[in-house]
Amino acid sequence: MGGVPDPPDSFEFGRFRIVSRRRELFVDGRPVELGERAFDTLLALIDGRGAVLSKDELMRRIWPDQVVEENNLEVQIWALRRMLGADRRLIRTVARRGYQFTGDIRVPASVEATPAAPTRLGNLPDSVSELVGREVEIGEVIALVTHHRLVTLSGPGGIGKTRLGLEVARRLLPTFPDGVFLAELAPLATSDLVPVTVAAVLGVTVTGASGSPERIGAAIGPKRLLLLLDNCEHLIEAAARVAEAMLRASPGVAVLSTSREPLRADGEHVYRVPPLATPSEDASLDDVLQHDAVGLFVARAHAAEARFVPDHRAATTIAAICRRLDGIPLAIELAAARVPALGTPGVAAHLDDRFALLTGGNRTALPRQQTLRATFDWSYELLSERERTVLRRLAVFAGSFTLEAAMDVASGLGLSPMDVVHTLADLVTKSLVSADDPGRALYRLLETMRVYALEKLVETEEFDRFARRHADYHTRAGASIQLQWGTSPPADWITVYGRQIENVRVALDWAFSKSGDAAVGVTLTVATVPLWMYLALVPECRARAEQAVAQLGRIASDPRRDMQLFLALGMAILHSPDIGSAAMIDALEKALPLAESLDDTEHHLRALYALFVYRVVTGDYRDALALAERLRAVSTTLADPIEALIGARFVGTILHLLGDQPRARRHFEPLLGADFAPTRQQHVVRYQWDQHVVTQSFYARIVWLQGEGDRAMRIADDTVEYARTAGYVTSWLYALSQAACPIAIYTGGFTSADRYVRMMHDLAARHGLPAWTVWGRVLEGILLIKRGQSLDGAALLGPALNGLPVAAFHIQANLFRAELAAGFAAAGQPERALLTMREALARAERSEEGWCLAELIRKQGELLLLTGGSTASGDAESCFRQAVEMARRQGALAWELRAATSLARLYHEHNRPTRARKILAPVVRRFTEGFGTADVVNAKALLRSLR
Repeated sequence: MGGVPDPPDSFEFGRFRIVSRRRELFVDGRPVELGERAFDTLLALIDGRGAVLSKDELMRRIWPDQVVEENNLEVQIWALRRMLGADRRLIRTVARRGYQFTGDIRVPASVEATPAAPTRLGNLPDSVSELVGREVEIGEVIALVTHHRLVTLSGPGGIGKTRLGLEVARRLLPTFPDGVFLAELAPLATSDLVPVTVAAVLGVTVTGASGSPERIGAAIGPKRLLLLLDNCEHLIEAAARVAEAMLRASPGVAVLSTSREPLRADGEHVYRVPPLATPSEDASLDDVLQHDAVGLFVARAHAAEARFVPDHRAATTIAAICRRLDGIPLAIELAAARVPALGTPGVAAHLDDRFALLTGGNRTALPRQQTLRATFDWSYELLSERERTVLRRLAVFAGSFTLEAAMDVASGLGLSPMDVVHTLADLVTKSLVSADDPGRALYRLLETMRVYALEKLVETEEFDRFARRHADYHTRAGASIQLQWGTSPPADWITVYGRQIENVRVALDWAFSKSGDAAVGVTLTVATVPLWMYLALVPECRARAEQAVAQLGRIASDPRRDMQLFLALGMAILHSPDIGSAAMIDALEKALPLAESLDDTEHHLRALYALFVYRVVTGDYRDALALAERLRAVSTTLADPIEALIGARFVGTILHLLGDQPRARRHFEPLLGADFAPTRQQHVVRYQWDQHVVTQSFYARIVWLQGEGDRAMRIADDTVEYARTAGYVTSWLYALSQAACPIAIYTGGFTSADRYVRMMHDLAARHGLPAWTVWGRVLEGILLIKRGQSLDGAALLGPALNGLPVAAFHIQANLFRAELAAGFAAAGQPERALLTMREALARAERSEEGWCLAELIRKQGELLLLTGGSTASGDAESCFRQAVEMARRQGALAWELRAATSLARLYHEHNRPTRARKILAPVVRRFTEGFGTADVVNAKALLRSLR
């Protein structure tokens, strides 16, 4: 092409060779087809000699004097990486800069003409279209055939067994000097035609009993050849006999077969062909295009419509299509063929009717490969009646199901549970059911197979019968979910029950449908609330609970069930942006009297706790204190004495927030040596957090406020480590946000604060918890301001504070707003600073948030001094004195030291050193530790300057 410089006529890198004059590419000595633009892109990258070439530069070279969209380049890069296969990293993406070729180029001393391809022995057809992806699978199958003489590629219809087998056979041509041969069994109708067909393919003349497999083997003799037996499933026994006979008679023979199920022949090694890899929902555009399933779709869509070039939106849609089609190559190819007529959005929109949509395959393909339905019909018709029956009944499962569940749901009407077990094993063997985790006996149907089998179940008019059995089973299993939730380790619990969410969804959908049973749906909703909440599916939990509540007037009353349902709805709304809505209050106020009338202490505590949390996060501390007292009273009725101590701690929490640190400490200290381990799970269920983490986090805050900075930091460090090892991610984040990060920041331990803020970010990102990511940005912004990077810190902190969920821990929000005000002031924005400070003070005074009020008042004084004015000095002095007195009354020595330091500094600046020493020295002398913390160091430095 005109914009690409002329490279050497022939050069090599790795296992690749390019003859540029003839525009030929060889991989491992074999010619490979590469599109014209992709070839130009490769030459341009190589000509860069290791430099990073920007997208604009590459586009100028490849499309000189043309205006094209950037996605065209991305498609060419994708095509190159697909060709490179395992060596795709030779083309490196450099973020925000472009692409780089990283291979070592070798130019031969004398350029020889490319040798002609050797004469091939056998009857393998030439490849009409390239096999997209599958480099890993090709390598694995070649290794198997190299070490074992009989290998079977098994898998469901449309998975690409034949294409993979043919590609492996072509690559093995140099290994078998007497040839590689293909015997296509699909057209054969009877078993006696199998040996005849094989003999004809091999060019073997047999006399006498021409149908004898043994005579074929004897006729081959010492030859070294590979036989590919394709599509054996309908003639499986005959294919197995031929393979065994040839292997016994001819030691140089190897057999590669493709079949929906293994041949079960002597010496057979089975390779289960996996679906093509599909990208996750959050994959980047570059990542999406590197997945084989998307690559196949793009290649086939481009072949059907040359102008097709996917942009970011189209790539996202294609990825979703490939996921819904389970990465099945035939289904993806058929879907891609519809792009010229429907576009990618149209294809995605019609996938619910995929068997009508996915038609129109190649006319030269076998009839059963021209539509997706025909492919599945072929497999279905080969099954026994019992296998068809079980397959239909298993279609009511979504996602994974256990062997126990299959026995329970699919048995009956002439099938015993053991019949189901044996038949399920046969269906796994025939690649119609996947064994997701053989160690735990977990199974599933690929979604496309499930849709097909579900159609068959509806045709037999048995859908509602088995949908009810499925819903009944998961309703009974729900009792185990509730029971085990409070007693098993979380990792074990989620391993057992976490995979059931899809089954719960379809069971609920049926139960609340016209032909379903609403009573079953309500019971199942209640039983599976822990599952929704643990998986952080709070909006869906709320929607399911609201759906169930709407049915209560139409089914028989059950006070205990209704209590649990109202509580589930109230808790779900509590964790949503609608916290405090009439619906939440109504649900909790219905649950609470039901729990009291049933004398159900557990749910009584849960309802009180939900109302308590609501009052705390909305700043209604006086009502929260009254609820805490009720929590303590109910807790004393439980047998375990630790429960009463936890109840008292709720009271201590509110005393801490109101500003009474000495009394708050007395409510916490009885719990310090308590062993929470025996009841830890139950506490997480009831109160959301690990109670050891909550206790230690708040106790560290109280100790810090009372002037024991070193001890507070040790407690916070230990709590983070405990939470890390306990395995509760949200409790780990709680310890970081409520104790470790703020205490490290306020004691001047910025190195520790940095480490803990990064830990928060990593945890939130790893577990997909966006609310915690916002908290991480809040703390990072404060840290920047404290380090003097006020403009950057305020730019990060302001939006983060505004982005906090309503139900987040607002007990720190007002103090953090004061830090934002300080950042605005230091960045030269005094008006914004004063406005933000006034807002924080007003909010704290309104909620009686005494724990930080002294510090807010002190910060107000500092802002007044910065903004100036004729009365600034007097007003600031008044703020500092008020802050000193308030902190002293509250027992908050840390705040008292800060306020006394501010006041002493003001007196010092006005040449009143004696009064400054009189204010500051007594406060410093009351410290018994924490001498290395920032505030104590600063106060002592000021005292020295006053001398």
